[in-house]
Amino acid sequence: MRIDKHSLKLYAVTDRKWLKGSSLEEEVEKAVRAGVTIVQLREKHMEFYELVSLAKKIGAVVHRYNVPLIINDDIEAALASGADGVHIGQEDICASEARQKIGSSMILGVSARSAETALEAERCGADYIGAGAVFSTSTKEDAGKISFCELKRICDSVSIPVVAIGGITEENIMELSGSGIAGAAVVSAIFAKDDVAASASRLLALTEKMLGNK
Repeated sequence: MRIDKHSLKLYAVTDRKWLKGSSLEEEVEKAVRAGVTIVQLREKHMEFYELVSLAKKIGAVVHRYNVPLIINDDIEAALASGADGVHIGQEDICASEARQKIGSSMILGVSARSAETALEAERCGADYIGAGAVFSTSTKEDAGKISFCELKRICDSVSIPVVAIGGITEENIMELSGSGIAGAAVVSAIFAKDDVAASASRLLALTEKMLGNK
């Protein structure tokens, strides 16, 4: 499917390490109510059935607000949980094989660090590209930075939407103005904050301002 680019405006990626006595479902609901437009559940070290169970709980929350749920890397969990899509990296299953497994109705996101890999992902059936890291990030220590010029090249090379990811904060998001991205993906800029809702609300306003700067 072709995802509406507006759904990618403020893309929240989960991380349970910042939970402060509340459940992930509660924190995700705060973020979605405050303006997050799409949620990716990222759990690298969770057992399959535990991941499916958590994905169903998160899905029940976000779908009340008509927000899509994407599962990171695990196609089988995405299918079993009724998620809206899956996001894969270049080092994971190839995009064409992923598309074959999930069919045409689910969303497929693919990470890319160059215009060439983004184009290949689009040819193989990706619905959107996750490009980065655009800034230094502690979330994925092995993620090399890409330049603003390369980010713009990626956006210019494909006809599908591009989301920037990697180290994006309230302080630096405006630096992405004019790149051509459809939205920004954040992790700690929302979930590491004491007030998740307030952080999401501020980021949404900044993202809309950044996207308006052509």
